[in-house]
Amino acid sequence: MTALRRLGSALFAPAIAVVFAVVITALVILLIGENPTTALRVLFDFGDSPAQQTQAIVVILNRAVPLFLAGLAVSVAFRMGLFNIGVEGQYRMATVLAAGAGAAVALPAPLHILLVIVVAMAVGALWAAIVAILKVTRGVSEVISSIMLNFIALGTASWLLTGPLRGSEEGAAIITTKDLPESGQFPGLNGLFDVIGLAQPRGELYGFLIVAVLVGIAISVLLKRTRFGFDLRATGLSPSAATASGIDARAMVVKTMLISGAIAGLIGLPDLMGRTHHFGTEFTAGLGFLGIAVALLGRNSPLGIAFAALLFAFLDRAAVPLQFADIPASVVTIIQGTIVLAVVIANEIARQITRRRAEGDSGQAGPPAPESPPGGPAGTAGSRIDEPQGAQS
Repeated sequence: MTALRRLGSALFAPAIAVVFAVVITALVILLIGENPTTALRVLFDFGDSPAQQTQAIVVILNRAVPLFLAGLAVSVAFRMGLFNIGVEGQYRMATVLAAGAGAAVALPAPLHILLVIVVAMAVGALWAAIVAILKVTRGVSEVISSIMLNFIALGTASWLLTGPLRGSEEGAAIITTKDLPESGQFPGLNGLFDVIGLAQPRGELYGFLIVAVLVGIAISVLLKRTRFGFDLRATGLSPSAATASGIDARAMVVKTMLISGAIAGLIGLPDLMGRTHHFGTEFTAGLGFLGIAVALLGRNSPLGIAFAALLFAFLDRAAVPLQFADIPASVVTIIQGTIVLAVVIANEIARQITRRRAEGDSGQAGPPAPESPPGGPAGTAGSRIDEPQGAQS
């Protein structure tokens, strides 16, 4: 029964958020004079032919991979009580420099792919380290510093793209870096469709899906099965108590942000190594901010984040078909935005219900539940570390 209660508590907030978002979206569609059932039919219309259906699955999975990595990067910081809004800048800087490094060398395929991945992770980690150092040495809020660094990253990436790393010709409408050589491109997974007996899609299923799964498993093990993960969660819940037990809270801030930034550096690689093979002015933007919503909906659990990424990818895929049905594509944005708002409210309701149930089982009022991180889900990292032990203002 305890396991069922935990599962019910974990699923309650996301389920309420999704239902609430659907209801609000249906009302909006009614107000603009369209039929909500039409929008619902379009959402679940994957096409008539087997090839169209597998193509829809490929589109969803390809979109979910970077969203999953973005949510994972945000969730690692959440577990520590940190709000890493700088994921957007971290992955943009990592992608443009990884694209430039990958295009500048010639290596055998495995080493070339590894080089691009290592460069991306290193750049993302170093960019996040700036936030961590400012926090532990000067007590600067990671929210403020990461927002400012986002603007610096976008400007720097633009300068690199139009200057030292430019690969497109002068006067080109779309400015890009040089294309990655074939040895630096990640192989696709379309062969799996033949193995399981499905029709071949038009597009290529990103091979980076395997890397994303491995990263998710590694982070899950790191957080739940290692001493470092225990120290991270303990520091997030109470920095003072963690320090009293011998944990260096300042070092944990730096290590956590390095891990979060390294994961953020991977976000742009599925597109870079699997589709475009270069970084350009039309490269996918906004994934860092969507990662916050994905992490919230997934309640900071790698498995939950995976399902949340699939949900957001499923909604994104429907944007174009909705327009063909004379329903604004902004309906997708409304659903996603409403989910973000609803999940914060639902998490608080779930936290209150869990606390009252625990008080009822014990027959007396227990200590107050720890506060959630800024916009973070209940049951995760609690207090913020705006003033780590020994930090100066």
